[in-house]
Amino acid sequence: MNTVYVALGANLASPKAQLDQACQALKALASDGQLSVSPYYQSAPMGDVPQPDYLNAVARFTTTIAPLALLDALQAIENEQGRVREVRWGARTLDLDLLLYGDWQLDIPRLQVPHYGMKTRSFVLLPLLDLAPDLILPCGTKLTSLITEELKRQVQQLGPDH
Repeated sequence: MNTVYVALGANLASPKAQLDQACQALKALASDGQLSVSPYYQSAPMGDVPQPDYLNAVARFTTTIAPLALLDALQAIENEQGRVREVRWGARTLDLDLLLYGDWQLDIPRLQVPHYGMKTRSFVLLPLLDLAPDLILPCGTKLTSLITEELKRQVQQLGPDH
């Protein structure tokens, strides 16, 4: 059994509804059917592709699903919710990224865990902090050491009603 953290993002086709629906789908991947989800955050898109702002969150659950099988399951959820991969960092109905898989460190062609960009992305770090303020990454870095005032200014936490 491993505790996993998954980043969620959406900026098309009712982003809040997309995240809500994805959370329901993620529950089915949890060994005990339990899922913890951070508050939703609004953030500007990455890259230079003109598009709407994103809604982002992080979910935590435990699973016995192997990392690559979990990646396949996450991509299936994205596809079921209309994800189309045409432009790198382009607009999307749903993006699910496997951030952490227990204390595992993987670097294989289809999957890098911990996620390669998680240490610098405010829309990942702040929701992750909401779920696991005492988290220490597999490399030994304390999550709190990555949080800066600049990161906090880059996203806006939405209220409990999202």
